[in-house]
Amino acid sequence: MKHVRLYQNAPLKINDTLQLDDYGSHHLIKVLRFPEGQDITLFNGDGNNYTATVLSTKKRCEVQIHSASDNHSESRLTLTLAQGIAKGDKMDFLMQKAVELGVNQIVPIFTQHCVVRLKGDKLKKRMQHWQKIIIGACEQSGRSVVPELLEPLDFSRFVEQDFGNKFILHHRAEHSLLDVEPLTQATIIIGPEGGLSDDEIQLAIKHNAQPLLLGSRVLRTETASLAALANMQLLWGS
Repeated sequence: MKHVRLYQNAPLKINDTLQLDDYGSHHLIKVLRFPEGQDITLFNGDGNNYTATVLSTKKRCEVQIHSASDNHSESRLTLTLAQGIAKGDKMDFLMQKAVELGVNQIVPIFTQHCVVRLKGDKLKKRMQHWQKIIIGACEQSGRSVVPELLEPLDFSRFVEQDFGNKFILHHRAEHSLLDVEPLTQATIIIGPEGGLSDDEIQLAIKHNAQPLLLGSRVLRTETASLAALANMQLLWGS
């Protein structure tokens, strides 16, 4: 049987017995029909893996933790993705893959060309949905640190804030990542399907974002985001 990793938003300690949350219990009991007596891995975002034995698979799944170990899957590069909000499944895909590529923080941003406009209950539900996507990607990719999902910001408010070494993808930029000295922290700003406006690019540059060229071709937002993250990890992270 495939080894199972589950996130639990709770303190985890060796020798503790606990009931898994509704999702974890349902996944083990109803979806996997997981046998009692077998081990699973739990994590809660503190950077450790916790090995636990399944004691009961009745209405709620009960487990006992018997060991803990450091998870060394995190990159030495602290990476933030500021992503113009894309439509529907495209944004889900972007968040999932960004987590797999080791991003530490995701900031959804509203831009001039954003088709998606979220507020109130719709925004709250979408944030909850994105958080589930992030946790699922951590479970799948073997991470034990859950990337932070920030509240969406308007583009102008985002660039005014201090997010460290900021880079903005721009197909008319003159410099590539190969021209940048190695960094331990970086923030990449990427537009939605319609890209970023000239005014937004100039505003970002005014607030110390460096224009960045990924290649001679114009990339779709999902391609640009993942290519930028992968290249930054290759050059500066792991």
